[in-house]
Amino acid sequence: MTYTLHRGDALIELPKIESASVDCVITDPPYNSGGRTAKERTTRSARSKYTSNDAGHQLADFPGENKDQRSYTYWLSQLLAESHRATRDGGVALVFTDWRQLPATADALQAGGWIWRGALAWHKPASRPQKGRFQQSCEFVLWGSKGAIDGDAHPVYLPGLYTASQPRTGRVHITQKPVSVMRELVKIAKPGGTVLDFCAGSGSTGVAALLEGRRFVGIEVTPHYADIAEQRLAQTARDIADGTAEQDTAA
Repeated sequence: MTYTLHRGDALIELPKIESASVDCVITDPPYNSGGRTAKERTTRSARSKYTSNDAGHQLADFPGENKDQRSYTYWLSQLLAESHRATRDGGVALVFTDWRQLPATADALQAGGWIWRGALAWHKPASRPQKGRFQQSCEFVLWGSKGAIDGDAHPVYLPGLYTASQPRTGRVHITQKPVSVMRELVKIAKPGGTVLDFCAGSGSTGVAALLEGRRFVGIEVTPHYADIAEQRLAQTARDIADGTAEQDTAA
């Protein structure tokens, strides 16, 4: 399978992608959430929001985490509208979010032209317990379609609940998603189809797409993470070519 990685702002790069050329959009945008006050939500870096003080790593920061509620919704709706244009009829979009931004993300999905189809839960067993509170052990994946879905054209039966912790070994991104979860999600695209991720980060969506026999188109604005994504995608392509791809479970 093949991949293409664009470097730059998704608002600039997405319009360059051919209309109706992808089968599925799977993306993990900056959540722009967290904090008890507007100041905490809009002035802290991604690293300070999503990395605990006792974390045993110093991963690179990334931009885009300082939008208020309205600008976040407007920004994401623009990206999802361009993704809608780039997707074939019957294709789907999957967008990661947390509980704070779930309503705004749902609004952006629908404002972008997608028919909202539901919410998947990603259960994280290693999340921290909270004294006197319920544990925040889930993030969510909102999904929608571009028009009607023809189930007979790609008759898969996929779960609505996924369980896996963030990578502990080989972790290269602050908000890195487990490839095991991403490999299940990319199955919504038909074999040989094209998966688009306009917030590619360290390339986990692309790695999963290649491992599952799909093509991948990614966009990443941060040069540091674009370099990492390029390295991981190239290594995965090599592993597939020499028959060792299934051994790369920490990708």
